Amino acid sequence: MAVAHRTFVCQACGAGHRKWAGQCEACGAWNSVTEEAPRERAPKGLGAKRGRALDLQTLASAAPPPPRLPTGMPELDRVFGGGLVPGSALLLGGDPGIGKSTLALQAAAALAGRGAACVYLSGEEAVDQVRLRAGRLGLAGATMALAAATNVGDIITTLEGGKRVDFVVVDSIQTMYLEQIDAAPGTVGQVRAAAHELIRWAKRQGAVVLLIGHVTKEGLIAGPRVLEHMVDTVLYFEGERGHQFRILRAVKNRFGATDEIGVFAMSDRGLEEVANPSSLFLGQRREDVTGSAVFAGIEGTRPILVEIQALVAPAPPGTPRRAVVGWDSGRLAMLLAVLDARCGLALGTSDVYLNVAGGLRISEPAADLAVAAALVSSLAAVPVPATTVVFGEVGLSGEVRPVSQMDARLKEAGKLGFRRAITPPGPALAGIERFEIGALSDLVDRIRGPRRKGSGHG
Repeated sequence: MAVAHRTFVCQACGAGHRKWAGQCEACGAWNSVTEEAPRERAPKGLGAKRGRALDLQTLASAAPPPPRLPTGMPELDRVFGGGLVPGSALLLGGDPGIGKSTLALQAAAALAGRGAACVYLSGEEAVDQVRLRAGRLGLAGATMALAAATNVGDIITTLEGGKRVDFVVVDSIQTMYLEQIDAAPGTVGQVRAAAHELIRWAKRQGAVVLLIGHVTKEGLIAGPRVLEHMVDTVLYFEGERGHQFRILRAVKNRFGATDEIGVFAMSDRGLEEVANPSSLFLGQRREDVTGSAVFAGIEGTRPILVEIQALVAPAPPGTPRRAVVGWDSGRLAMLLAVLDARCGLALGTSDVYLNVAGGLRISEPAADLAVAAALVSSLAAVPVPATTVVFGEVGLSGEVRPVSQMDARLKEAGKLGFRRAITPPGPALAGIERFEIGALSDLVDRIRGPRRKGSGHG
């Protein structure tokens, strides 16, 4: 037998090391390298053994694909791409207390109500605790099976020995372990091996398995990133603790659109679906307030309107503050530099605060123009007209670039009563008066008025 060497693995990224180190060379994490028992290797000399021939097939298939399994929750089915695909594996991550277990329990209860055989496996709570939560959510009558278990071998034996199972929830994958792996639950080896066995069972039985995962301080799913490559769909449950809104976002989906979102509202009866997120995000908006602009964005295939708030205030001596909620701080720094260099706005010595109202996180560059409009409105103390939406990407030279799906953005704005739009050059749409902006300086002049000659840059 080959000599088993000591193995040191980073618990943050899964990188292997020949010896212990205080910092992982691959991801830079500190105190994340731990020793793990190596797996047994096959003796040398077996590499020449020939395997069986594979049955190669073509892309054409006479059999229709298996039908999707709708949950009966439209917001959830939207994120999945129209329903669950039999034989798929899903990974759900989110901050502690955000509502991952609540969402999974509600989804299992909804599927059970439509005749699907559902099993909820908890590695963190006892069965009675799960029953108490189901009672608070009004799901006590759902016909699903419950178990508190962490041994993957026992779980697979139970699932294969009884009746057919359509949907399995594993809460959470960090608590599962295999007896064959000499490592503690939650380590890279255990998480990877446990997920592999559960996914193999799902593919073999044609069932759907939902793995709930913890997240790190950086907001990433804890454990090796290879776990995200093993599953078919990766979902993140987002939201601010102070807001009732929760956003379910698909960052990977082999059977549907990526970056698709579902919007939920947390209540005392659990998570409630939000059919029209735009009207909800704009429900608390005050009109004719400086530093506010409405952004028409696209999340997956859905247009969403959201309010962007900015405050530019005089800064005390020293380094000015930059506080951002719901947007990329690096993108804000770039936009402030463009406003300084290309438009002559003295923002470098001011405190800047930016907030996306409602707890939504925006990542698309089309929000650049709306953020700039909110900043200029706050600086000039001139409100953006209440019936105006803004969108467009800003380049480093100050040009405003077209964005995708302009028609969908404008149509959604028209449905909610908006009559004007400040946009990049593009096709017109009936019912919406468009003001085309080719450069960022044009936006500044439109909001605060054109500068008089000799007035300087201020």
